[in-house]
Amino acid sequence: MDIATQPKLELIQVADVVARDKGIDREEVLIAMEQAIQKAGRSKYGPDHDIRATIDRRTGEISLKRCTTVVEEIEDEVSQITLDQAKRIDPALELGSVIEEPLPPIDFGRIAAQTAKQVIVQKVREFERQRQFEEYKDRAGEIINGVVKRVEYGNVTVEIQRAEAILRRDRLLPRETFRQGDRIRAYIEDVRSEPRGPQIFLSRTHPEFMRQLFRQEVPEVYDGIIEIKAVARDPGSRAKIAVISYDSSIDPVGACVGMRGSRVQAVVGELQGEKIDIIPWSEDPATFVVNALAPAEVSKVVLDEDAGRIEVVVPDEQLSLAIGRRGQNVRLASMLTGWDIDILTEQEESDRRKEEFRVRSDTFITALDIDDVIAGLLVAEGFTSVEEIAYVDLEDLADIEGFDADIAAELQNRALNHVEAERARLEERRRELGVTDEVAEIEGMTPAMLVALGEKGVKTLDDFADLASDELLEIVPADSLDEEQASAMIMAARAHWFDDEEAPAATGEEAEPEPTA
Repeated sequence: MDIATQPKLELIQVADVVARDKGIDREEVLIAMEQAIQKAGRSKYGPDHDIRATIDRRTGEISLKRCTTVVEEIEDEVSQITLDQAKRIDPALELGSVIEEPLPPIDFGRIAAQTAKQVIVQKVREFERQRQFEEYKDRAGEIINGVVKRVEYGNVTVEIQRAEAILRRDRLLPRETFRQGDRIRAYIEDVRSEPRGPQIFLSRTHPEFMRQLFRQEVPEVYDGIIEIKAVARDPGSRAKIAVISYDSSIDPVGACVGMRGSRVQAVVGELQGEKIDIIPWSEDPATFVVNALAPAEVSKVVLDEDAGRIEVVVPDEQLSLAIGRRGQNVRLASMLTGWDIDILTEQEESDRRKEEFRVRSDTFITALDIDDVIAGLLVAEGFTSVEEIAYVDLEDLADIEGFDADIAAELQNRALNHVEAERARLEERRRELGVTDEVAEIEGMTPAMLVALGEKGVKTLDDFADLASDELLEIVPADSLDEEQASAMIMAARAHWFDDEEAPAATGEEAEPEPTA
């Protein structure tokens, strides 16, 4: 486009054509043309001049003006003038006024015309990029259809509505290939504004891609009657989705599967044969985990809510099915539910329980000097430590089948004696190790923890304060503290550092000045 030879009305027509082809506003194209003419004007009259160009939006008439601004103190002699000088030209002028001097039309040379064209192309491209970003910035999370424009090093450039998007190699399904001209459907994962223009990143491996595919294929999901609560994918291999129905008359699993599997097969076909398990979602974590491990059968579930773990017991012959090939089934179930899942066979769980029973029984036999029958009764009632027996309500002990008040009192007395003896032993050991009383006085500290600290060389308040919470958790006996408690204890130990810093300021006014030599 050579604006040097454009008739006036044709200039407007050119702006209309460019605006329509590029999908940007006509006014933005005309502004780009004005900036190009201004640049050509500065090339002719000098780069320091304030040259302004306007194009009449109706006739296409170009007007060129040199502007001079009225200022109090001149910083640029070319484009500024003092108020005194301005008054000689027009007494009505004041500070901030702009004097406009009409200039004759520019006779564009070849170089000037080419420069103007480059400016227009650059500005139009900038407007086009901004329009693309504004159009797509709020569309992350949608599925979009496009055509493959080119494939470079496995990365696919996709032509979408008036824009280009990139589908990186690691966002393609395994063994999936595309060629130029292929139609493609993908999920808009991210839209970012970068110096080279807006970057639209697509994905076919994102879990939300599967959710959106089901939304397109299952009307009940689209209408909100059925909700997909969670998605877990091993892209190209297997996936699990958890669904719930807000209409008791509609089976969420059946609706997503469709007549003879038509709906789920449409999604499977789009994902290159990725197997999909559709399971009912449940508010109860145990039920949800059992459903998520399908098709394996579960015999028993034990929750540890504090640790976010769940222990699942399955029949011996179901172990390989529950774990899945290369751990895939249990991994996807864990991703889907948000729980760390430990799987045991019934035999492993039985052996572990027997070992726990034996260890606890031996502890009670040794500490309380009792026979294995009484120790077994205590373990069966759920007692796990001598401390629990020492401080439990006496009536709870007496209520154990085979016990009476005398036996309960004797057991508790022996437990208290053992606890006191153990505390005294640990206290003596703590002093031998040189752990200071200041450390012992930290709230939440136990004798066993003090000995463990001393054996690791943590003996003073400063030693303890220097620890990080994860270091403390590694030193103390297992399950003694959680991270929040460890952090609180360390911060309590560090309090004296701040007290020491404030002390000079607090006493400075009363301190006598040091004698000078």
